[in-house]
Amino acid sequence: MIAVALALGCASARAEPPIRSPEDAACRTEARAKVFSTPNPHGLELEEIGRRIYQACMSRLSQVAARPPKRGGGHRHRARQR
Repeated sequence: MIAVALALGCASARAEPPIRSPEDAACRTEARAKVFSTPNPHGLELEEIGRRIYQACMSRLSQVAARPPKRGGGHRHRARQR
């Protein structure tokens, strides 16, 4: 009985913090999906691999958001010649 209570107490201590943004949710999902398929030549723990995947995703998304928007220079109107 005590062991069950301790196990439940430890599990709640490792709970993830609340999701802060859509990007945060997307990166958490990406990390969960890739954590078991990512090569691990250095023998890192799964938590560390997931953390690295998450941080790479967040930095990638922040770089995309920091880029200035492209100008819409597609079609130009020409004056009609008569």
